[in-house]
Amino acid sequence: MSARRPLLLVIEDEPQMRRFLRPSLTGQGFRLLEAETAAEGLLAAQTRSPELILLDLTLPDGDGVELTRRVRTWSRVPIIVISARGRDADKVEALDAGADDYLTKPFGVVELLARIRVAFRHARNDGDTSSGVFQFGAVRVDTQRREVHVEDRLVRMPPTEYSLLELLARNAGRVVTHRQILEHVWGPDQVKMTHYVVVRMAELRKKLERDPRRPELLITEPGVGYRLRDQAPREADSE
Repeated sequence: MSARRPLLLVIEDEPQMRRFLRPSLTGQGFRLLEAETAAEGLLAAQTRSPELILLDLTLPDGDGVELTRRVRTWSRVPIIVISARGRDADKVEALDAGADDYLTKPFGVVELLARIRVAFRHARNDGDTSSGVFQFGAVRVDTQRREVHVEDRLVRMPPTEYSLLELLARNAGRVVTHRQILEHVWGPDQVKMTHYVVVRMAELRKKLERDPRRPELLITEPGVGYRLRDQAPREADSE
């Protein structure tokens, strides 16, 4: 018997976008549930238990950011925003509200499917509290020993740099906003000190990137935050 196909909830009032998404997603083996308003989407999320939500921000009866906040009061279901609102402030607000990722319309099917895979991977790992070892190309992050290696070389770094790297590693492939980084690494009273993150990120790139001026691993999302490039990170096999 084949495995049950994942159920995706699309909350989108634009008929053309729903027509675009239907064959793109069902052709990849997903089941699809559609809602045209925030009220319909919230009800579907509560009663049908989708495994991922694709959410437009501009809905006839409400804002997708507020809907994200409401869902986050009771669920950790992955939420990917798909919106024509491409301002940095809109992206930051949605991500800080609890969205897992943000795609600006128009976007390609390949990119959307990649973001969905990342979101599912993180959803599977959210309940795992064990310390892991994660590999990103030549970079190895051992969260049990709090060690970082580039190839076979141990890289020394202060606690704030390590905490920043571990946060990005555990969210590889997803954008982590400046606010989320500052709250996690420096504390909630430092959320406006964006330059702290810029300085530490520059130091991390010097230690981990082949060419810090052209980073391949630690990617800037301008005006929003940073993303550790997803290279199919996995918990490394135990030696």
